[in-house]
Amino acid sequence: MAKSADKATTLRITLVRSPIGFAERQKRTVRALGLRRMNQTVEHTATAQIRGMIAKIPHLLRVEEQAP
Repeated sequence: MAKSADKATTLRITLVRSPIGFAERQKRTVRALGLRRMNQTVEHTATAQIRGMIAKIPHLLRVEEQAP
């Protein structure tokens, strides 16, 4: 059974390293997360899809979990 939206963990994702010089697929993953500039932070709910994207580019990101 899925968790309710009010109890979902939120992730703060910050782009800490430029994707320039990395594979095009990694650049597209950064963009898909909603990150455009260095040190930009976005918040996403902790779904399997978002965690999978983060797992592909951990060397470019800083991730902080926000408790519900």
